[in-house]
Amino acid sequence: MSEDIQRSAKHISGTLSFGFVVAITFLAVAATSFLVAGGWIHIPRHIYDPACDIKGNIAAEDREKIYHLPADSYYDDALISWLNGERWFCSEDEAQAAGWRRAKI
Repeated sequence: MSEDIQRSAKHISGTLSFGFVVAITFLAVAATSFLVAGGWIHIPRHIYDPACDIKGNIAAEDREKIYHLPADSYYDDALISWLNGERWFCSEDEAQAAGWRRAKI
């Protein structure tokens, strides 16, 4: 291979490597920003059945599984985080069968 071709190949290789590092860094920053902003962590009800409006929340202090009905005091404050094992329920029976208890109002 001539020296010009070798230099060109090294330049292209270095440029591609740099571009790859920039792309990976961009994706990592974008993913982190997405998750910090709530991303897929907080799951809105409409992703499931919109009729399923019972929030299954896990207490941070003791990991107790508690469900909230729309009329309950802390319903609006409870966020559903699937990363923590939280979920939506369609009925109280379903929540209780899964081992959750109703929130103390």
